[in-house]
Amino acid sequence: MDFIKTTEEDSLYNNLENMSIKEVITNINNEDKTVPLAVEKVLPQIELLIEQIVFKLKEGGRLFYIGAGTSGRLGILDASECPPTFGVSHDLVIGLIAGGDNAIRKAVENAEDSTTQGWEDLKAKNISNKDVVVGIAASGTTPYVISTLKKCNEKNIITGCITCNQGSPLALTAQFAIEVVVGPEFLTGSSRMKAGTAQKLVLNMITTTSMIQMGKVKGNKMVDMQLSNDKLVDRGLKMIMNELNISEEKALYLLNKHKSVRKSIAYGRK
Repeated sequence: MDFIKTTEEDSLYNNLENMSIKEVITNINNEDKTVPLAVEKVLPQIELLIEQIVFKLKEGGRLFYIGAGTSGRLGILDASECPPTFGVSHDLVIGLIAGGDNAIRKAVENAEDSTTQGWEDLKAKNISNKDVVVGIAASGTTPYVISTLKKCNEKNIITGCITCNQGSPLALTAQFAIEVVVGPEFLTGSSRMKAGTAQKLVLNMITTTSMIQMGKVKGNKMVDMQLSNDKLVDRGLKMIMNELNISEEKALYLLNKHKSVRKSIAYGRK
């Protein structure tokens, strides 16, 4: 299969500077509407990767995201949301970005071109074949990501990827490739737009589904969430009140005693 680099193709729109604000945002919105449909086409591939992730997590492994630029930041964002949302350790889902933590806010020159640093970053986290590594790169050509997945394959570590071009070097390297072909961006080459949105949608699916499969959700509620602010405490109280059919006062007592929605509900049923 030939490598089709559609994320770099010329935009379907031209003379953007001559458009009104309404025209610009309408056209961006029209392009954005196509993204969920592109994701829908690869749901079978997403399912296959999640199956591998869940299996490894249940065996005590971890999930790593590794990327550069926007893709790396999206992986870090998704990983950082898992502890507060599902009450899991910060070491269960880990996001790594080319250039290190400094690159989260500011671009680091040439970091994505390294063919050795990605593996060094994983080694610093004591990577093993118990884990799963998912490379994220809109273009599917990022050396930092591709080289890392190649090394993981050599070490018998399960690899997946999320990319937005078909037949890319990254997709050919990953054992479980997800290729969400979103086509040319509204602003030529600006893969933080449709490609970034597609990656975020897939990442949402990966961690949310994995955590549900890991038993971190009850019904449709985040019963293991961290109670780190007033909004979340209030949400937790409502969960306990509804689940046990008790007053707010009793729910607050249980929550203050057990510091956990799940434990409060379990104790309240005794």
